[in-house]
Amino acid sequence: MRAPVIIKIGGGTLDSLDLFWDQLKLIKPPPIIVHGGGVQSSRLANRLGHTPRIVDGRRVTGDLDLNIAEWTMRGAINVRLVAQANTHEFRAVGLSGVDGPILNVRRREPWLINDEMVDFGWVGEIVSIDTTLIEAVSDAGFIPIIAPLGVDATGQRYNVNADTVAGALAIATQAEELLLVTDTGGVLRDPADPKSLLRTCSPTDEAAGIDQGWITGGMLVKMRIAREALASGVPSVWILGVDDLLQKQNATSVLTG
Repeated sequence: MRAPVIIKIGGGTLDSLDLFWDQLKLIKPPPIIVHGGGVQSSRLANRLGHTPRIVDGRRVTGDLDLNIAEWTMRGAINVRLVAQANTHEFRAVGLSGVDGPILNVRRREPWLINDEMVDFGWVGEIVSIDTTLIEAVSDAGFIPIIAPLGVDATGQRYNVNADTVAGALAIATQAEELLLVTDTGGVLRDPADPKSLLRTCSPTDEAAGIDQGWITGGMLVKMRIAREALASGVPSVWILGVDDLLQKQNATSVLTG
């Protein structure tokens, strides 16, 4: 398999993907798509009378939360994305990290967050990645579209952060580029002001953003994953909007220094 481009799309982008697919036709490296689904999972949880818990940008996954993740991400969202890709003249295959298995994981240990030991439940930490199935699908001319679920040696399934999956796949496949697509575009100093966009984000910028409170939660997770990918040899990492894959006019390039 040629060095791919790994594209992670968040659940908040799924209603506005027409231009995404049109742009994808012009990207030369073979794409691998990882999708989230936190928005949709929360909506289904609310319909079921369940309030999901999110701590420091990370979702706590109990028994019902895991079922909801499987129903929404490996079910409705994955099927929807494959159908969309097919209607835009791509050939796509829906997968999850359980297939193969691609994502071999272990249960996350409790974390100390704000003086509380948080047990994240059925949240998986990646132990290893097997890209054999992804390579076979890509080499056959299909786009792999991957839901972020993993499995351990006993067959237990886990919810895995989609940004983490995308970053780990970028490293494992020696990707040419990692694109972390958000519904808000690049990194903003002021979420209410598009003109506060950072065209580049250095470690100094990131430290300032954390200190001043404009890099938090999910964006903080993305920055950490971006830096891990860059440190492991991925040449280029961008945080950007769904309609900006090619021009990157409102995107943020993450820098190593």
